[in-house]
Amino acid sequence: MPLRDLNKAAAWRFIILLGVVSLFSDMTYEGARSISGPFLGTLKASAVVVGVVAGLGEFLGYALRLGSGYLTDRLGRYWLITFAGYALNLLAIPLLALAGSWEIAVGLLMLERIGKAIRTPARDAMLSHATASVGRGWGFGFHEAMDQIGAVAGPLIVAAVLYYRGGYREGFAVLLLPAVLALVVITVAARFYPHPQHLEVSAPALTTTTGFTRPYWLYVVAVGLLGAGYADFPLIAYHFGKTALLPSEWIPLFYAVAMGVDAVAALVLGRLFDRLGMPVIVVTAVLSACFAPLVFWGGFKLALLGMVLWGIGMGSLESIIKAALADLVPRDRRATGYGLFNAGFGLFWFLGSALMGLLYEFSLVALVAFSVTAQLLAIPFFLAVTRKVGLQPL
Repeated sequence: MPLRDLNKAAAWRFIILLGVVSLFSDMTYEGARSISGPFLGTLKASAVVVGVVAGLGEFLGYALRLGSGYLTDRLGRYWLITFAGYALNLLAIPLLALAGSWEIAVGLLMLERIGKAIRTPARDAMLSHATASVGRGWGFGFHEAMDQIGAVAGPLIVAAVLYYRGGYREGFAVLLLPAVLALVVITVAARFYPHPQHLEVSAPALTTTTGFTRPYWLYVVAVGLLGAGYADFPLIAYHFGKTALLPSEWIPLFYAVAMGVDAVAALVLGRLFDRLGMPVIVVTAVLSACFAPLVFWGGFKLALLGMVLWGIGMGSLESIIKAALADLVPRDRRATGYGLFNAGFGLFWFLGSALMGLLYEFSLVALVAFSVTAQLLAIPFFLAVTRKVGLQPL
């Protein structure tokens, strides 16, 4: 078999292993995410607390990636940093079953996000090396699809626990099993692929670049605006619970639907991105901007449609958005580039989530207007990146 085909086969095996890790990890923390909003409500937390906590958690989960990414590039210890981050990220979730107050629950939710911040730049950098030979969009899209299988399964497991008269605490407790399985698969992957950077046998054109380019910074601003306008699910779930739009067991089911859409969208968008490039991201941004009025103003059916659009946007954020970034940064600063990008995204996400939590208390009209406007403002920046790099895939 030719060397290129051998490398491609090895890359796919690596992508699949990381996908299995993400499947079990998403089963854990997305299962928890589907009920964290109403769970905080049962502990007497207000909408402001839920909105700020969701935003702050995302901010920590993204901002700390700057340090983690820089440390990964400096040390080259991809697997050690990845394992440590996943352990903190996942094991905090079952402990929520023991939380006696919203303050303790918030602390555990923050630890979960910090763990994700530690491991994500290293994992994304490893994934970017593997996807070089199989197609950025397709590789990241395939990984995201496996990721979202877990994101669908987790909320469904939690919904089943609630349906059979369990409570939120029991829902958190059963998520210990997938957490442990994810850590086992990470150990296996590290054993078989100790140097994942070797999977990228050819360097992209930006290899000689020592800094980050203007298109990179325009891209950071564009994705940051998307994040600012993207209502986090805990606030959406809080809205569903407060308005009694859905029975409690239906809230994680709506989230599972969104995660299923996310998985399919990641695969489709990944293929389209490899063929068409940046315009795919622009079109997806327009679609996802429509979720807020449907979710916050609509009844059952419109809210479900809104969650479908929300899932499409998430599929883009977790697949082709990352795929496009890979070739906007130098190869030897890949983890730093992802970390810096995520720090900016997290800051925008936090500010937007906190503001939407406040707006929820006063005016749903203002909340929806802010969400839609922020996301649409991202489009001119994406178009500017397109003009800089051309219409073809990055």
